[in-house]
Amino acid sequence: MSKTLIRYKNVSVCQKELCVLSDVSLDFREGEFVYLIGKVGSGKTSLLKTFYGELPVCMGEAEVLEHDMLHIKRREIPRLRRRMGFVFQDFQLLTDRTVYENLAFVLYAIGWKDKEAIKERIYQTLSLVDMTNKGYKWPSELSGGEQQRVAIARAMLNEPQIILADEPTGNLDEDMGRTIVALLHGLSRKGSLVVMATHNQLWLHEFPGRVCRCAGHSFREITDEDKENG
Repeated sequence: MSKTLIRYKNVSVCQKELCVLSDVSLDFREGEFVYLIGKVGSGKTSLLKTFYGELPVCMGEAEVLEHDMLHIKRREIPRLRRRMGFVFQDFQLLTDRTVYENLAFVLYAIGWKDKEAIKERIYQTLSLVDMTNKGYKWPSELSGGEQQRVAIARAMLNEPQIILADEPTGNLDEDMGRTIVALLHGLSRKGSLVVMATHNQLWLHEFPGRVCRCAGHSFREITDEDKENG
C-alpha cells in the first residue's frame, strides 16, 4: 500500500473572512497523479496553497507530509516546503540569471555547498526535461515551453515527495502543454505525488489520473461511474 502524503477530513479553506471551500475530504498518496479541475475562482489554487501553508486551514483535520496543517508553526513551513516542488503558470524564473544559475540558486538556498555535487544534480534534472544543452541560456532566450521545462527541473531538484502544479499549461499552446503534462505524469510514475490544477479537461483523457472538482464552495472526487455517465 502506497503511503498517504496529504490527508484532509472535513476541512474548510478560507481567505480572510471568506470560506472558499468547505467539507473537503481527500487522501492523496505517493505515486498518484491528481487533477484539480473547476472554473476560475472555484478554489483550486486556494486548496493548493493550503498544502504548503500559504493559506490557513480553518477547521477539520489536515495533514501534509506528517505536519498538522491546523496547528503548523510558521517556522516549520520552510522545512515542509523543502519536501515539495512547485510549478506555476508564469514560470517564475529569475530573469537576471541563466538557466544553470536559476537552479543553482535553489540548491544553495536549501543548504547545498559542494559545487561539483550542485553541478551534477543540475545536469541530472535538466536531462530529465531534455534541456541539458540550455544551461547557459537566459530565460528571455527560451520559448514558453522551454521555460516551463526549466521550472519543472527546478521543482525536481530536491527529489520532492509532492509536486504541486498550478495551471502549468495555461500560457502554452496545445502541443507544448501536452509535453509538459506528459513530463509531470511521468514524475508520478517515478513515485512523486503530483497534484495539478487545470481548467483544461483535454488532458484527463490523454493522461489518466484521479480527478477532483472544485465548484460552488464544494469539493468532490469524480468517480469512474461519474465519468461513464458523462
